[in-house]
Amino acid sequence: MIDKFVPSLEAALADIADGATIMVGGFGAIGQPHRLVDALSGRGLRNLTIIANNAGGDFGGLPALIAEGSIRKVICSYPRAPTKTAFDALYATGDIDLELVPQGTLAERIRAAGAGIPAFFTPTGADTELAAGKETRLIQNRLCVLETALSADFALIEAWSADRWGNLTYRATGRNFNPIMATAATITIAQIHQRVEIGSLDPENIVTPGLYVQRLFLAD
Repeated sequence: MIDKFVPSLEAALADIADGATIMVGGFGAIGQPHRLVDALSGRGLRNLTIIANNAGGDFGGLPALIAEGSIRKVICSYPRAPTKTAFDALYATGDIDLELVPQGTLAERIRAAGAGIPAFFTPTGADTELAAGKETRLIQNRLCVLETALSADFALIEAWSADRWGNLTYRATGRNFNPIMATAATITIAQIHQRVEIGSLDPENIVTPGLYVQRLFLAD
């Protein structure tokens, strides 16, 4: 019998090790798998690469991971909060790397990885510092930048409901980056709010098929 639910946070995250690349879903605090991210803190992990919409906010577990030196590189569109966080000091001293990506480009790079597209051209960022060192091409009289797909070892996402096969539904804006990240990682771990029986989810409402999900953790 296929049952992707795990009994604890420890079981969900057991194989995340030093040097892993991890996608973290969410737009600000909405849709972020806080329980999963918080559980990474304090494990003494090092040299992690985090791919997320934001990493420098004053909420959730990512700032704690940054403060304890677990994260070596952040790929995001919003690296800091209005108030100073640990990210600011570490970035100033060169102890954390930042790849700043426009939000739409970030989403498309992740989606491209899930769709098997290695790279694409976009006009976003052309003729700016964000295009430095990247291939450019004139397409339909618009200068475009070549952007590569973004994949990860792990995706930590939040969903609303799941059955034991890993079929997922989302609630309102909690959907945000989570579905595309689920398709772009080797191992997807979903934090969910409701466990439902097989067959109870309307197939038309399933956003992420269980094919993309390896583990489920019931947070509520």
